[in-house]
Amino acid sequence: MGAFFAGLATGILSGFGVGGGTLLLIYMTTFAGVPQNLAQGINLLYFLPTAAAALPAHLKNGFVEKSLLLPAILSGLLTAALAAWMATAMEVEQLHRFFGYFLLYVGLSELFRKPSE
Repeated sequence: MGAFFAGLATGILSGFGVGGGTLLLIYMTTFAGVPQNLAQGINLLYFLPTAAAALPAHLKNGFVEKSLLLPAILSGLLTAALAAWMATAMEVEQLHRFFGYFLLYVGLSELFRKPSE
């Protein structure tokens, strides 16, 4: 039942474009006992249909800057391939630490971010 509610919550967040996959990773590694490297692979597969479902609404409402698509896609593909290669070479404990540091950085950045004008 926990997996259902985790999927429901992260699906809603993903629809809004708010990184539901990060919360899915936390659920899988902390509560479901899935190893970090396997959870990251599952998260990548999870992202594809959720992004595809949200994209038409974002396009319709003008929330996609089309001139930035090609550079973003190309740089995203390159860095995702590089990061995936690096992640497969790491021990799971290293992935845990790096992911924890990443979450701390994002959380602190959001906490101390100055509101935009």
